[in-house]
Amino acid sequence: MNREEKAAIVEELIGKLADAKIAIVSDYRGLTVPEFQELRRELRKNDADIRVAKNTLLRRAVKGTSFEPMEEFLKGTTAITVSNTDPVAPAKILTEFAKDHPMVELRTGVMDGKILTTADLAALAKLPSREVLLAKFMSVMQAVPTNFVQVLSGVPRKLVYLLQAVKEQKEQADN
Repeated sequence: MNREEKAAIVEELIGKLADAKIAIVSDYRGLTVPEFQELRRELRKNDADIRVAKNTLLRRAVKGTSFEPMEEFLKGTTAITVSNTDPVAPAKILTEFAKDHPMVELRTGVMDGKILTTADLAALAKLPSREVLLAKFMSVMQAVPTNFVQVLSGVPRKLVYLLQAVKEQKEQADN
């Protein structure tokens, strides 16, 4: 690999990391090509990308970015997974894939400039998806005005019940 190719790879990695919300470093040693392609397809379905690169090129790419804390974990066979949209999806996919393929080892992740341990990645993988969280948030937002209207309509409703009871009582008294 000549110097221009290396520079192009570093520029590509810098471009991927520029807009990334999360980057996860893993060891892919022992995976067959079809297994790795399966993982890549699953990640792409969720707007994430996995890339294998030399550690020296990865170190150059993360230098001076919010992903610099991962530099100490760039040893051995390294794959980096990057997502620009949902930080939970790649953590879920990689954690599930690592359960089925024990040779895959999640080393670390970086989100918002903070290093994530393997325990942090496992906790992140247990979170509901973005869509589920948005749906829960919207149901809470909808419940507030609904409950407010119910409270406001409670007084007239009780008045109607009272008038109905008075009417029924007078009808019984007349009979």
